[in-house]
Amino acid sequence: MTSWLETKAPTKFSDLLLADSIIDTLETASTGTNPPHLLLSGPSGVGKTAAMRLVARQLLGPGWKATTHILNAKDLSRMPGAMKKFEEFLRPSGSSSSLAGLTSLDIFTESLADVPNDPGPPSGAETFNTKRDGKIQLSRIIVIEDADYLGNLRQAYLRRMMEHSSLTSRFIFTTTTPSRLIEALRSRTQHIRFSRYSSKQIEAKLQEFVEQEKLECARGVVGDISHVSNGNLRKAIFILELMGKRDLLDNRHNLQELVASTKIREIQLMLEEAMRGKVHDWRWEKTNGRNVRSLKGAMGLLDQIMDKQNLEAEDIVKHLHILLTEGRMNVGDKLLSEIMISLAKCEVSVFKTSQPRIVLERFLLDVAQISELAN
Repeated sequence: MTSWLETKAPTKFSDLLLADSIIDTLETASTGTNPPHLLLSGPSGVGKTAAMRLVARQLLGPGWKATTHILNAKDLSRMPGAMKKFEEFLRPSGSSSSLAGLTSLDIFTESLADVPNDPGPPSGAETFNTKRDGKIQLSRIIVIEDADYLGNLRQAYLRRMMEHSSLTSRFIFTTTTPSRLIEALRSRTQHIRFSRYSSKQIEAKLQEFVEQEKLECARGVVGDISHVSNGNLRKAIFILELMGKRDLLDNRHNLQELVASTKIREIQLMLEEAMRGKVHDWRWEKTNGRNVRSLKGAMGLLDQIMDKQNLEAEDIVKHLHILLTEGRMNVGDKLLSEIMISLAKCEVSVFKTSQPRIVLERFLLDVAQISELAN
């Protein structure tokens, strides 16, 4: 079954839950005679991917999916042979020709393409910028999602490609931390920053979905979902859809149980164990009639989060940052400051190492030592 994140995705620039100035900027960048490369930055769930799709549809017409090529740099960074896969993505026809330099016959018939269920151009009118003065203007779009995970080597590779293929292709980068992109890339893009949504904005959007789907909700549950989503509209929509399909919207307590069972709760428990000094806590447990020595404490919880729940080190760092900055932990200012400094060092190391688990273990040991000295 198709998710609401797809079926209810915006089809017009005006549908985006963004400030009018940002919507105007996106529309202008998509309908001008010389569209720029774009850098879309902001927190998770604020519409960067939705905006990217609308820009691609506006620039390339109904057949935009055939000539829009998307690579997630975060997924790529976790794969063996990442550089080779990166090169294969950008040079699918071999080293003699690049993806950005290729032209496409699809683009010549964009106004005639018959695409089922095409919602039409996001701006309300098609952009025909494929051929001017006998030269092909725009043939394809290359999207790099989570571009802050590219690394300097791959970014330099992209910079050279952007220099030689600006006639036929445009690049769109999405990122949560634009400062991790090298200046040579940022200077070649138009940077559009997306802000975190307010709870009222998310609540209003969720209420639209409730009315469309004729859902019966307990009083206050939509506001609760908006609150726990912390400005992440994608997360809010996912929770609402999940609870709606499981008939859980009739009781606000159901949301509390759902939130308590998520990964953020286990990450909080892991941090609390480390602050108590229980980093390595071995215990004997009876399993299948046998006594088995099991690792508990902060390290044991880290095992569960990474191995059983498949949460990556970068995501754990992100959740730890949210946990500490939102004030959920009853921690004094001085102790909080020292833990945040240690977390910042951990985050830098996670991006550089091939063994991020060791970096997280070092962080938990640092937290235990910092907490001990504070007491």
